[in-house]
Amino acid sequence: MTVICCQPISTNRLNPKAPKESYTITAMEVRNDRFLSTVHIPVSIAMADVERQINAQVNGLIYEDNSLNDNNRDQFMAKVWKRGTIIVDAQDSLFHFTVPLRIWAKAGVSVLGFTQYKETEFEIDLRFKTKFDLSHDWSVNTQTQADGYAWVRRPTISIVGVNVPVTSFVSRMIDKNLGTITKTLDEQIRRNVDLRTPVLKVWNTLREPYLLTAQYRTYLQVVPKRILITPLRFEGRLVQATIGIEGYTLTTTGDKPTVRPAVSLPDLTVVSQVKNDFQIGLLSEVSYPEAAKLAASEFVGKSFSFSNDRYTLTITNMDLYGQNDNLIIKAGLKGTLSGDIYLRGRPYYDAQSQTISLKDLTYDLDTKNLLQRSASWLLQGTFARTLEKQLTIPVGSYLADMQKLIQERLKNNQLVKGVTINGRIDEIRPDQVYLTPTALLAVVNARGRVDVKVEGL
Repeated sequence: MTVICCQPISTNRLNPKAPKESYTITAMEVRNDRFLSTVHIPVSIAMADVERQINAQVNGLIYEDNSLNDNNRDQFMAKVWKRGTIIVDAQDSLFHFTVPLRIWAKAGVSVLGFTQYKETEFEIDLRFKTKFDLSHDWSVNTQTQADGYAWVRRPTISIVGVNVPVTSFVSRMIDKNLGTITKTLDEQIRRNVDLRTPVLKVWNTLREPYLLTAQYRTYLQVVPKRILITPLRFEGRLVQATIGIEGYTLTTTGDKPTVRPAVSLPDLTVVSQVKNDFQIGLLSEVSYPEAAKLAASEFVGKSFSFSNDRYTLTITNMDLYGQNDNLIIKAGLKGTLSGDIYLRGRPYYDAQSQTISLKDLTYDLDTKNLLQRSASWLLQGTFARTLEKQLTIPVGSYLADMQKLIQERLKNNQLVKGVTINGRIDEIRPDQVYLTPTALLAVVNARGRVDVKVEGL
């Protein structure tokens, strides 16, 4: 039997070069550049609602021509009143309007070479068809065409006490003026229909941070980027389309983010289909001092032995910081070795334990070179593996609370009168841990779908 005499090991002082602290991303970039999703807003407009709106706005005198000498001295004057309910239908991607009118007309009638001015009243149902488009700059464009008319009460004039039908004459006058009427309708719609103001109000309402929980000082923040819309679809007595608000959705912790009201809208983008995927970036932020404190509570004062207790080390302090994608661990030691050593590993979110954990933890290159010359036993031991296994930062309770709160907020929540949001979170998918100049940001994606119901549109 061979007996190995163990000589006392002299204490070695370590002083490796510290890895340089550096970061490739900021917390703001993490918040702003990820989690693109779409709020899905199915819009269904009943023809009955369109009729009600139009009939509420169009009443009484709706058109007049007070000059006999305009339109190339046409010798024709007219006043037009709405006579009854305007009927609206939709077919072949067009709106069809039937407009019941009462018309007073005064026209120059030639009798035996002399022009006499005669007045008449009659009733008619005019028909129009209109193609409706929204431009990328939010202006409303219509292309209205006359679609014929039907007599309800034909016009007559009295000449020498005899009522003379003048249907053909009035028909020519109506045909001549229909182009002017449709052009005037389109111009009035372009001038008076303002979508920008109400949509901008909704846009700014969306951008306002929403307090989820005062306990965690956590806000749900939407950073909308663009608005999508599908072409109008006509199905029976319904006009349907889908609006999508595409943007970034995330949670932020701390003071309420300051958001300046927008003064303009992004261009409207017409797409064939709007996705209904929705995701919220749940961010759990742990500062480096806080992470170091958690690590110190686990390891400072803890002793390790190596090579059958020939060597012993006790951790005296710990510090953490970032270098690009790696978390740097600075560990102070006393015992067989004294001084500092540096290790590096990649942080990740462990969904099973709901913690920020480390993988591929190894000694930093300069530390490793020193240990190879003076303490190879430390390289061969379980020190790094133990740190990798046990150095965890719990964030699960916070993320679970956020998921629960968001799910509650998505359930039949009336944002404003007539606007209700409904949604669900289908899965929580880990993203990654980002190292920023101030903190570790553990990110998971809460994925699902969100629909916004708009009533009374």
